[in-house]
Amino acid sequence: MEGLSPAEIIAILDLAEDYVAQNRQIDKKQSLLRGRTQINLFFESSTRTRTSFELAGKRLGADVINMSVATSAIKKGETLIDTAMTLNAMHPDVLVVRHPDSGAVNLLSRKVDGSVINAGDGSHEHPTQALLDALTIRRRLGRLNGLTVAICGDIMHSRVARSNILLLNTMGARVRVIAPPTLLPVEVERLGVEVHHDMRSGLADCDIVMMLRLQTERMKGAFVPSIREYFHFYGLDRDKLACARPDALVMHPGPMNRGIEIDPDVADDIHRSVIREQVEMGVAVRMAVLDLLSRHLSNRPVALAQ
Repeated sequence: MEGLSPAEIIAILDLAEDYVAQNRQIDKKQSLLRGRTQINLFFESSTRTRTSFELAGKRLGADVINMSVATSAIKKGETLIDTAMTLNAMHPDVLVVRHPDSGAVNLLSRKVDGSVINAGDGSHEHPTQALLDALTIRRRLGRLNGLTVAICGDIMHSRVARSNILLLNTMGARVRVIAPPTLLPVEVERLGVEVHHDMRSGLADCDIVMMLRLQTERMKGAFVPSIREYFHFYGLDRDKLACARPDALVMHPGPMNRGIEIDPDVADDIHRSVIREQVEMGVAVRMAVLDLLSRHLSNRPVALAQ
């Protein structure tokens, strides 16, 4: 998200709106990417993101290949750069990459000729997640500018949080982060956010409550005293949600840990929760990104060009 202008973000969201409508039709396929090859290269496990990118590519007519890193040469000691050179020799048009190290996707993009999409790199960014969250909010509330958004939970390890903070600030929203001090990055205020350590004060008059997964797999050491205590202070339940606006929306990038960061009753509230809508918007946003990149590959005008 870093470096994208408001006009570029709006262009992606507007194009994604068209794909939302297409995906709700019986015939969902187009031939826009016919003859193009998309390789999904996921060094971390993923269900939603990988499936979403796979659907997006196939609905646009691309030949989609899911590489299994667990059985690839990478597990035999091949370096990331060697992998990039090998894949580049196969002339893929698009690489969709998720990697546990921040900056790895950017490195790959400098070593291959095709387009590279960041599907999440370490604790750095997850740009398409932020775009689908923005689309979900805009469809429900009609705007992003002027909204107050609270991002709650494991901010330190969350690439989703970072991308959302960048996008929301760019679009004129007011962003708060709510977390215990142990789960906040050093000098997080530099990202342009308000910092709260108490859920009730942080959620006061919020339009959007965005919960984050407690990423225990990235933690080396004790960041929270116990799961039970974490939920007591930072898990979203009816009592804490009552501090937000009466029509505040509840979001979560998934996968959800019910009873840890969010109460099942809140997660399944059809009036407040837009978690299922986020999944739907993910396919449309990723189709829009692939569409725009295909214009670059075929030298058609790109809507995001400045």
